[in-house]
Amino acid sequence: MKILAVTACPSGVAHTYMSAEAIAKKCRDRGWEVKVETQGSIGIENVITEEDVKTADAVILTKDMPIKNEERFKGKLIARVAIGDAIRKTDAILNKIERTVKKG
Repeated sequence: MKILAVTACPSGVAHTYMSAEAIAKKCRDRGWEVKVETQGSIGIENVITEEDVKTADAVILTKDMPIKNEERFKGKLIARVAIGDAIRKTDAILNKIERTVKKG
């Protein structure tokens, strides 16, 4: 499974990076490929490429702030989650994505 994620929070500091780390860790723990782009106070880091999007099974987008360049994910399975849920409910989010991908 390959997961992409973009995280952003209103202040662009702690929660942006905490959620990115939580998603990356939980995906790696499952043996999944993962790439997380952060859109924080210092700008966009770890930019998701067109090639990344082509090969992704699903995309997680935090919904507390508008995500820049969101149109690049058109046609992909997208899970929109609160930034706090990306930190505290990561396993539940990934379980739901996995079930949805398996259903086709």
